[in-house]
Amino acid sequence: AEITPAVTVAPVNENAAVPEPVEEIDTRAPVKAKGLYITSRAIMDKRDEIMDIIDSTVINSLVIDVKDDNGRITFMMDSPMAKEIGSVTNTISDIDELMKLLEEKNIYPIARIVAFKDPYLAEKRHDLAIKNKDGSIYRDTNGECWVNPYEKEVWDYLIEVSTKAAEAGFKEIQFDYIRFSTGKGMSNVDFGPLANVKTKEDIIIEFTKYAYENLKPLGVFVSADVYGTIISSSLDASLVGQNYVEMARYLDYICPMIYPSHFADGNYGIAHPDLDPFNLVRRVLKASRSKLDQIPEGEHRAIVRPWLQDFTATWIDYYQVYGPRQVRDQITGVYIAGYSEWLLWNASCNYTVEALHIVE
Repeated sequence: AEITPAVTVAPVNENAAVPEPVEEIDTRAPVKAKGLYITSRAIMDKRDEIMDIIDSTVINSLVIDVKDDNGRITFMMDSPMAKEIGSVTNTISDIDELMKLLEEKNIYPIARIVAFKDPYLAEKRHDLAIKNKDGSIYRDTNGECWVNPYEKEVWDYLIEVSTKAAEAGFKEIQFDYIRFSTGKGMSNVDFGPLANVKTKEDIIIEFTKYAYENLKPLGVFVSADVYGTIISSSLDASLVGQNYVEMARYLDYICPMIYPSHFADGNYGIAHPDLDPFNLVRRVLKASRSKLDQIPEGEHRAIVRPWLQDFTATWIDYYQVYGPRQVRDQITGVYIAGYSEWLLWNASCNYTVEALHIVE
């Protein structure tokens, strides 16, 4: 019996052109950021003052808390995990209004997402917290618990919150505390079976790649804050789990925190780094360039955009009061090193405006 084919096959046209693979077009518009860290409370209470700084200085970007150091979400968002644990606050009462204002002012908005330091999630979901070998919850020197970077559910929560930030209008997602705790007692913790086959650096690299692959298609840039000391110290890198070169392969921007006060006496050939901000910044960025040159030309590597110090480190032995000259010296160090972007950190959002009237 004759069998009738169920599907009619069209004749092959051997002269038909083979379609070229469609190249993904990157529609994201980069900004050379010169920015300030701003808490969610400050963007509400000091908004006029912050806008005045924007209007009168070179500042064109704000890094705003979306998921803060306490693990709280700073504006209303429809996130299943955030709803489950009750982490959403209404500190930023009208995110749409804020985003509209920032757009009108031509300000580049960066969402700060504190990653693995999340005492709120860890307290609500003990199964996601870092635990001691006896099964108790690990607490750092400040008594705060952290979530376990080896837990995939934590990753997905971070992507969920970041996605909502992108939908709200943030142009960049910046992960802070994308690392392990360095507090006392970390030698006594149990990260679970996965830690037997993957190092801290392995897992942070994997999360960085996962975040980049999930967030870039949303049209946002992805960045991460890293310890400045990991650039030249493999010991620091292994302790916190931050591999400078490998993370830079999966980020648009890598933001080393090169606060002079955070470097030990003698680092980079400087007796007391806090007293010589210009040379400290310049030398660290020179080391950064050498390190990232390990990535072959033509392959993706993050743009370096350092965090600079706009605070006085009274807790160290050899410190100085940081005012206009000290802040400006750091910014000059960035430019002399061949870079054009920087961010300023002051936890209370009290910035040295006089340092920012810079003719470039």
